[in-house]
Amino acid sequence: MANLNKVMLIGRLTRDPEIKTFGNGGKVANVGFAVNNRRKNKDTGQWEDAPVWVDLKAFNRETGRKLADLVEQSLRKGQQVYVEGHLVLEEWAGKEDGKKQSKMVVYVDDLQFLEKREGGAPMKSAGAASASGGDGGIEEVPF
Repeated sequence: MANLNKVMLIGRLTRDPEIKTFGNGGKVANVGFAVNNRRKNKDTGQWEDAPVWVDLKAFNRETGRKLADLVEQSLRKGQQVYVEGHLVLEEWAGKEDGKKQSKMVVYVDDLQFLEKREGGAPMKSAGAASASGGDGGIEEVPF
């Protein structure tokens, strides 16, 4: 039986990334993210956006991409990005009552900037060259 766990999203950061560094030197960027679903309002018959709130996590890998560094240095609240990742169910015991809690999170595998920084300066990547194409303002960052 085949399995597939892949998520592709275009949306905006809902807050500045929160960075956590671990004792072993690892790093993760926690990102609040929102995408919109379109739905028809039953009362007015008009189409409207219905936000979907998603938690993203971007990690530095021992070998390869340093996505947490890239997110920390380049992204801020309100910026639009394209994200590819996979779903992970995180589970933990509640601090107060010890009850099992869980939430679905998207672990980021790749991302692309969809707009330039304020002031028009292109975003730079951490340790990777930025390439700006003639594709309507999408700035790709090779990894």
